[in-house]
Amino acid sequence: MNLQQLRYLRETIRRGLNLTAAAQVLHTSQPGLSKAIRELEGELGVTIFVRHGRRLTALTEEGRHVATIVERLLLEADNLKRTSLDWREGEAGELRVAATHTQARYSLPPVVARLRLRYPKVTVRLHQGSPSQIVAMLRGGQADLGIATEALDAHADLETRPLFEWHHCAIVPRTHPLAARDAASLADLAGFDLVTYDAEFAGRRRIDRAFAEAGLAPTIVLEATDADVIKTYVRLGLGVGLISGLAIGDEDRASLAVLPIVPALPSNTTRIAFRRGHMLRGYELAMIDWLVEAGNAPADRAAGS
Repeated sequence: MNLQQLRYLRETIRRGLNLTAAAQVLHTSQPGLSKAIRELEGELGVTIFVRHGRRLTALTEEGRHVATIVERLLLEADNLKRTSLDWREGEAGELRVAATHTQARYSLPPVVARLRLRYPKVTVRLHQGSPSQIVAMLRGGQADLGIATEALDAHADLETRPLFEWHHCAIVPRTHPLAARDAASLADLAGFDLVTYDAEFAGRRRIDRAFAEAGLAPTIVLEATDADVIKTYVRLGLGVGLISGLAIGDEDRASLAVLPIVPALPSNTTRIAFRRGHMLRGYELAMIDWLVEAGNAPADRAAGS
């Protein structure tokens, strides 16, 4: 038994038991992949996969236990490699971060800039996606750290840490009837067409729940995954925007009025996640600390600044 066989097994499972897809990712041949898996089964004395002809159709009960152990072994092998890199290369390496648009656009830039100054030999690779895509990237080994507001703390195989809290706010053009107000209630907002997030992003479920608990049925005319897209359509007069307070910059206030929602909607917690058991290198720990520091700096997040 060797690490290559274990990697072949793991990738086959990750690719939905599609040997062709797994072989392409592993840069090997399908027959070679099949042979390696059969040899591993022979060495272990168990049948890992249910087969129909040459096709793999499911994991056996023994196979599920083997897969869990293999994932753990490969994670520890990766940790050993990361430890050796710390010993050998110190503050050099690659940091792969997966984040939603709001986090990538508004929370990460000053922290990444600080990281580059402190660790100039670290290359940052930034991937954007939905919370579910971020979870998949963490599990698949395409990302070391994942940052999002939704979904990250619902998976036992991921370790998460809270970074900071924030609130939603309302935005309207300067000519809108609400623009002269200091704040807006849910009843005020329900009287206008609304533009806000897709259901999977940025606390949208809390928005829906708050309106429902207030006995209100808002008219949502556009949903988007990107706060900048929402702001664009608000400027065009499509409706009142409901967005994360993180996504408001000083340049937005020239054309938009930013209104706290009173009473405030429930706060949202942005979290960072990584695979449970994953050894964090020094620059990863530094990034987490700096995100917490930046996110908790004095700011009126309910009002969006």
